[in-house]
Amino acid sequence: MSTVLVIGAGGVSSVCVHKMAQLQNQIFSDIHLASRTKSKCDAIAASVKARTGVDVATYEIDAEEVPAMVNLIRKVQPSLVVNLALPYQDLPIMDACLVAGVNYLDTANYEPKDQAKFEYSWQWAYHDRFKDAGIMALLGSGFDPGVTSIFTMWLKKHKLKTIRQLDILDCNGGDHGQHFATNFNPEINIREVTAPARHWENGEWVETPAMSNRVEFDFEAVGPKNMYLMYHEELESLAKFVPELERARFWMTFGDQYITHLTVLQNVGMTSIEPVKYQGRDIIPLQFLAAVLPKPETLGETTKGNTNIGCIATGESLDGSGEKTFYIRNICSHEAAYEETGNQAVSYTTGVPAMIGAAMVVTGKWSGPNGGGGVFNVEQMDPDPFMDMLNAHGLPWTVEELGGPVEF
Repeated sequence: MSTVLVIGAGGVSSVCVHKMAQLQNQIFSDIHLASRTKSKCDAIAASVKARTGVDVATYEIDAEEVPAMVNLIRKVQPSLVVNLALPYQDLPIMDACLVAGVNYLDTANYEPKDQAKFEYSWQWAYHDRFKDAGIMALLGSGFDPGVTSIFTMWLKKHKLKTIRQLDILDCNGGDHGQHFATNFNPEINIREVTAPARHWENGEWVETPAMSNRVEFDFEAVGPKNMYLMYHEELESLAKFVPELERARFWMTFGDQYITHLTVLQNVGMTSIEPVKYQGRDIIPLQFLAAVLPKPETLGETTKGNTNIGCIATGESLDGSGEKTFYIRNICSHEAAYEETGNQAVSYTTGVPAMIGAAMVVTGKWSGPNGGGGVFNVEQMDPDPFMDMLNAHGLPWTVEELGGPVEF
C-alpha cells in the first residue's frame, strides 16, 4: 500500500479522495490533501470520514510555490503526487516532484495563464529529466483526456488492427437548474469552449471558428443533443500514439441556453483573459466571471440526468474480416454519483479515473519501459487493468459494433 498526496480541492479532487478512501486497505494506505484554501480540504476530509471512516490529512499550499511544494512533499513522503489543481499549475508541481524525487500524475495538460492555449509540448519536454531522476509522470488520467484515450487503445488492442477515423463524443445530459453554470472549473471550461476548434485530418490540424460545426446525435440514456466540434488535448496525444489516424475529432454537447448566455458574455467582453483596469487595479474579466458563477462542486445536489461519453472508431478489424466500426462508452448517473460521493457526474467521471491512474502507478501496473522513469501519456500504457477497474469502481463501459463509419 502507498501514501499519496492530492493537490486541489474541487469536485474532481473530492471524488478522487473519496474513491481512494474506499480502497485504503487494498491500495492507498495514507491519503493527504492540500490546496490554497485549507477549509475546502477540511470539508472534503469531513465528508470522507463520514462516508468511509477514513482520515485524510489536510494542508494549505500554493501549488505554484515550488519550494513550499517540495517541503510539503518531503514532509508527507508520498510515493505519488496527484495533481488535481488548475492546469496552470502543472509545471510547478512537476518541478517540485523532480526536486523531491516523487512520481507525478495529472488529468489535464499545461495551460499558460496569459494565453488561451493548451498543449502537451511543455510537459513532454520534461521526459529526459524525469527519466534521469528515475521517476514517472503520467499525463491525462481523467475522462477526456484519459478514459477516452484508453477506450481508443483498448479498441486497438482487442478489436481493430488500425484506426482510420476516431470521434470522441462527450455528452452531459444533466440539468442543474441554473440559468448558466459550467460543469467544471468555469475559467478552464470557458477558455476551452471559446477557443478555435481544431481537428486532426490527413496529417495536419484543421482549424475552424469556435462552435461553428454542430451535429445532432441521439445519446443513449440522454436523447438527441446538439454537439459541437471542439479542440481537446487528447487529440494531440492520440495523433502521436495512433499514427495511422486519418481523422480524429472531439465533440461536446451544449444546450441552447448555455450557448445564448456564452455568446452574450463574449460580446460584452466577460470571457476575455486580457487585464482591464477597474478602480485602479488590473482584473481579468474571465476570472471575475468565474468568481460569480456557481461553483461546479455545489451543483451535485440539484443535478439530475446522465452523462454519456465515448468513442466511435473505424478501422481494419483485428480478425481480418475487413473494416469495422465500434462504439465504446460509459453512461454515468448524476444522482448516483452524488449519493456516493456528494458530487455530480462530471466531477465523478474525472475523479474516478484519477484514482484508477494513481492505483496503476502505485501498484506498479503502469510504469515506464523496464520500470524506468519518464513522462508518459495514458495511451502508452496497457489499457486492460485500467478498464477492469472502471467496471469495478463506478464507471462501467459497453462496446458495440456499428453498421459503418459515422456519417457526420
